[in-house]
Amino acid sequence: MKQRKIPLRKSVVSGEMHPKKELVRITRSKEGVVAIDPTGKMPGRGAYVALDPEEVQTAWDKRVLDRVLEVSLDDAFYEELLEYVRHQKARRELFGNGK
Repeated sequence: MKQRKIPLRKSVVSGEMHPKKELVRITRSKEGVVAIDPTGKMPGRGAYVALDPEEVQTAWDKRVLDRVLEVSLDDAFYEELLEYVRHQKARRELFGNGK
């Protein structure tokens, strides 16, 4: 059986390549609205961050997403992102790497 190719993406915080399923996509629409994109299919400019709370905290401290997406994000967005990543990491630990 033929091995399927696993899509890789680069985390904007660490610069490391990871499988797409191990990252979360943050998008900026044409209107400048920034949102977490759990499906990875929303239109707009995208940036990937690893599903690791420490990496999200680093992005928050250094304001990496502000620079990459060329917007000014408030602390509430970073808090929401951190909570989302913690939740996803807990789900992976409970249910495995499935969904």
